Amino acid sequence: MDNGSSSYSRYLAGDDAAMGELVREYMDGLTIFLNSFTNNLSEAEELMEETFFRLAYKKPRYSGKSSFKTWLYAIARNLAIDSLRKRKGIRTVSVDECADMQGDTDVEEAYLKEERKAIIHKAISNLRDEYRQVVHLIYLEGFTNAETAVIMKKSDRQITNLLYQAKKALKIELEKEGITYAEL
Repeated sequence: MDNGSSSYSRYLAGDDAAMGELVREYMDGLTIFLNSFTNNLSEAEELMEETFFRLAYKKPRYSGKSSFKTWLYAIARNLAIDSLRKRKGIRTVSVDECADMQGDTDVEEAYLKEERKAIIHKAISNLRDEYRQVVHLIYLEGFTNAETAVIMKKSDRQITNLLYQAKKALKIELEKEGITYAEL
């Protein structure tokens, strides 16, 4: 049993502090994942909160067929899709914020790293929705192809193909910005 399922079981048994553990553990990654659907950080945060609200008040049954994290991300994905259906295609674009660099003493090197990260994030945001999601889940969240398939409701083969196409598209986007794979 992974830590998330353990905390969720404790919450269902009456330990309210366990829900706080779940929120602290998963809120950041979940928000970034949901942002790949919405392209709006505020809306992604609202969807993240709604995901935890569902866990807290509707108390869906976790069967253990997949990891807790995979199950949680699938719930969030379904909420995001429902939200997009309600919006009926209206999209807003937000500026991606880069994480602060820590521990770099060379200001110029830190600046160049930040610029490169901003270009990469911009290139990822220019990808099709499915490409953005598969790149985020596999490379940023560390999900396996099989877990990503469960979250995205696709087969393993479809995820493999999506990832291949996403990498090709990302390479093209990065080359437009003057970045080659050797620089990454």
